[in-house]
Amino acid sequence: MRNIIAEDLKNVFDQDPAARSKLEVILTYSGLHAIWAHRIAHWLWRKNLFFAARVLSQLTRFLTGIEIHPGAKIGRRFFMDHGMGIVIGETCEIGDDVTLFQGVTLGGTGKEKGKRHPTVGNDVLISAGARVLGSITIGDHSKIGAGSVVLQDVPADSTVVGIPGHVVRQNGFKVHHHDLDHADLPDPVADKIKQLEKEIETMQMEIGKLKTLQKKE
Repeated sequence: MRNIIAEDLKNVFDQDPAARSKLEVILTYSGLHAIWAHRIAHWLWRKNLFFAARVLSQLTRFLTGIEIHPGAKIGRRFFMDHGMGIVIGETCEIGDDVTLFQGVTLGGTGKEKGKRHPTVGNDVLISAGARVLGSITIGDHSKIGAGSVVLQDVPADSTVVGIPGHVVRQNGFKVHHHDLDHADLPDPVADKIKQLEKEIETMQMEIGKLKTLQKKE
């Protein structure tokens, strides 16, 4: 457990340039508090101490704003940046070196039984506000854009954006380990706005020409 705590601390410094001291990280990083509490809650869950596990997870939710079901399986070097509003369902399976930003939901799509939450591979980044729903698989080294809603499997080494989420890049560029530059992900909403701005500009030019013709007449 001591080695895991040390590894989690090192991971924060690797991931977050704002981290300045171990004391600050230990006392103020809610994502770190949530994953440490989850490791204990998950141990209780595996020992069939379901009530104690749920009480601990709900207390952690109250204190951190992060809800992780104690049944969820989470790998090593898991990092939640900011963390507020993250929800992780009971049958989620998360690999190593995964990063989630605030407002991410790894949830189900209904009242189905059994495996009903996502499986997330290794070295995956899921950006702010994304929803990954259902018993689907997110392949290794993939990125999910901010605000996306993902309802289908995502191949490895892919970038997904949109509602519903769709792959916009796959094996098109080298995926850097622990690349947190999620601001560079494609933004289909911004692209559509730019297209509309061009159309409005064209319409304004046409209206200007018509006004000029009317004045001449």
